[in-house]
Amino acid sequence: MIENSIIARNKTGKKARSLNLTYPSLQAVEFAYRAGFDSIHLDGEHGAFSPPEIDNLVAAAHMGGMSVTCRPRNFESTEIIMWLDRGIQGIMAPHVETGEQAAALVEACYFDPRGHRSWGTHRGTEFNDEVILNSRFGGRKSFTEFANDNMLVWAQVESYRGYENLDAILAVDGLTGITYGHFDFGLSMHLPGEGAGNPEIDKLAADMEVRTRAAGKGMMDDYFVMVYLQDLIMQGGREFVVANEGKVFSG
Repeated sequence: MIENSIIARNKTGKKARSLNLTYPSLQAVEFAYRAGFDSIHLDGEHGAFSPPEIDNLVAAAHMGGMSVTCRPRNFESTEIIMWLDRGIQGIMAPHVETGEQAAALVEACYFDPRGHRSWGTHRGTEFNDEVILNSRFGGRKSFTEFANDNMLVWAQVESYRGYENLDAILAVDGLTGITYGHFDFGLSMHLPGEGAGNPEIDKLAADMEVRTRAAGKGMMDDYFVMVYLQDLIMQGGREFVVANEGKVFSG
């Protein structure tokens, strides 16, 4: 396990730079390291990752000094621990709508006394290797403190019900902050296909940001900027296609 590279970057007064993956690619992780990215984000809600693939991606990222965050499929503790056991250091849980759900999320992400995270025997706990746990961290208790200090937890509030319960969500101790999902927000308001740019949705999103910071929390975008791998490929690919559209065959 490494120091959370997002937190380390934030301590310098700068946002981390993260590459978002929706499918496993060790090559993309290596390219991100070579390009100077600070972290990797895995979208497990809409992406496709098996536990062994997550293991390999996190191991590769750590070799490059990059922490890995993720969006799991849900905020259930059994789902959360699967990711944490692989070495994930930031959770963005989707569809959080109540304070109780936010509290359950936080409890799943932190070891006692901040939460009730289970102790595993995989990368997330140094494979339960007493030699490493003792020599690098001073024992299991000190490691739990290290893990807690290097964990980031965001609740994704992406429904009108979540908006109505925002104060209760923000009151949860240990929650780093929130983010939202514009399109799901629109769906919950019976505005299919509507997202950022819709005046009503934008108004609620702006209000959420103000209230979040007033509560001493942060928006996820305060910590890092993120780009999707598929956007980089399609944007760069389209620029290449347009630039070469008029090339004449001379064979």
